[in-house]
This record gives sequence, structure tokens and C-alpha cells, in this order.
Amino acid sequence: MAYLSALSARRLAMLFLFFAGTYFGVTAQVNAEAPMLKKQGPGYYRMMLGDFEVTALLDGTLDLPVNRLLNHIEGPEVDKVLAAQSLKSPLETSYNAYLVNTGEKLVLIDTGAGNLLGPTLGNMLQNLKAAGYSPEQVDEVYLTHMHNDHMGGLMTGGQRAFPNAILRADKGDADHWFSAEEMEKARPGQKMFFTGAQASVSPYMKAGKFSAFEGNSMLAKGIRSVVTRGHTPGHSVYVVESKGQKMVILGDMMHVAAIQFERPVVGIQFDSDSNVASVQRASLYEQAANDQAIFAASHVSFPGLGRVRKNGTGYVWLPVNYSALR
Repeated sequence: MAYLSALSARRLAMLFLFFAGTYFGVTAQVNAEAPMLKKQGPGYYRMMLGDFEVTALLDGTLDLPVNRLLNHIEGPEVDKVLAAQSLKSPLETSYNAYLVNTGEKLVLIDTGAGNLLGPTLGNMLQNLKAAGYSPEQVDEVYLTHMHNDHMGGLMTGGQRAFPNAILRADKGDADHWFSAEEMEKARPGQKMFFTGAQASVSPYMKAGKFSAFEGNSMLAKGIRSVVTRGHTPGHSVYVVESKGQKMVILGDMMHVAAIQFERPVVGIQFDSDSNVASVQRASLYEQAANDQAIFAASHVSFPGLGRVRKNGTGYVWLPVNYSALR
């Protein structure tokens, strides 16, 4: 009897292993044949800056032929520097916006491209919703400048995307992009910046929801504008401070991290005055390195958050460490 019991136990074990192997083998095969999703998750990343909550919002990416767009550097040199970092031109470039919740106000800084620059951009609004906010909750929208990829998201479906928000930007930028005389003088490839700005900003003006500021201004508790003209006539960065922590939202003070941190003198053809912009860029880098401020960079790989450290005549980019906000 003991022998038969042992034999039965062995047979049961063998049957279990057979059926288990068959089951898991079939399961593995089914899983292996699952379709590839080929899609990223929602593009938002959240961090705390003192008592403020900052949410980075991805509008999308766009391939830029940076070896033809950058100046003060030759195209072959651009290719060489990119290759050393396993990159190449056209360079897939992030387009980021930043949402700041001070506890008293919800402020969106830049809005992405909306429908102005093609199908790979225009995702900021859906990522804002995925992050847990609604467009109606936004109290104020600040523009670093009025290029299409920073203010195109102001409109959606022919309506103001942020119906309750006051829109703010430097008066110098508004005056420039709404000037018929400046538009007439602009090169053909630059005219789209004028038409895009006017189409996106005018509805806020007509609704009494636009309020320009002039130069360095305190706009909300812990948020101030700093004049950084050069990329555009009224380009501004925004400094956000809470409990001794500082963040500088850069707008278009730089586009290509692989090159422009190491070489701040390098500009881009979209600059109104690249020489002035390069001076502003170097000054921002130096100040941020001294203050250990966080940069929020519109065109650094999402979420575009990091610090800079001085390295010889240039700087090294140090991405922020990931936080789960426990």
C-alpha cells in the first residue's frame, strides 16, 4: 500500500508538472504575441518647490535640423558633438510647459504649440487634464514670448482654452508681434510668428483678459518676470521661489542641451538678436550655478528640469533626481 501511495504521488506530481508546463507555455506564447503599443504614457511630471507644486507638461516633440539652425558653430561641428552623445540631427526635441500651483493661484507658463506646428505637438492640454487639473482652473497664463510653440495652445476649437485665465506677457513682445510695420519688414519665413501670435492672443485681448507687464515685474506670490531680450524683443524668463528654493523657467533661452550648455555663445536662427541672447544665456547660467537654482527648460528632454554646474568656460547639465512625492 505504501508503495502504491508513493507511486500515485509521483504520478500526480508528474501530471501537475505536465499540465503546469503546458499552461504556462501557452500563456507565454500568447503574451509574446501581444501587440506593441508604440505610445508613451501621459506626459506630466510633478515636483515640489518649497510649498509650491510644479507640474511639467509635455506638448510633444519635433525633429529639428539643428546642424543647420544653430549659429556661432559650424554644421559639421554640431554633428560631431551630437555623435559623441549618441545623438544626431535632425534632433528630436521636447516642447515643455510648466504649471505652478502656489496654493493661492494656478499659473501656467507657456502653452505649447496647439495646432500651429503639426501633429507631433499640441498635447499640452490633454496632459494638463491627465495631471489632474482642468483648463477652467487656471488663473493666469504667462508667456515667455509669442512664438508659435509657446502660445499656440492658448486656443482650442476656436475658443479660448483657458476661459477664466488672465493672459500676461511683456509689453515689448506684444508690441512687436502686433505691429503691422514689423510684420511688413519680416522675412517671409518669419511672418507666421506674427499671424500666429495675433490669432492666439487677440481673443484674450477682446475678452479683456490680457494684461501686459513691462520689464522685471512681480506677477504673483513667489513668481516674477525677468527681462531676457534677444531671442525676441520682449522675451522674459520667470523666477519661481518658495521657502528658499528657486526655479527659473527659461522659455527659449536655449534649445539644444548637448551643445548650448557647454557653449553658451551658440544661438539659433530663430533669435531676433543672437549676440544679445548669448549674453543673457551666459548670465542666467552663471547665476543659476551660484544659486543652485533649478532650470525648467522648454526644449530639454522632458521634463526639462535640472541644474547647471560650471565646467571651464561652459556648464554641465544635471537633471533633477526623480521623486515619487511620498
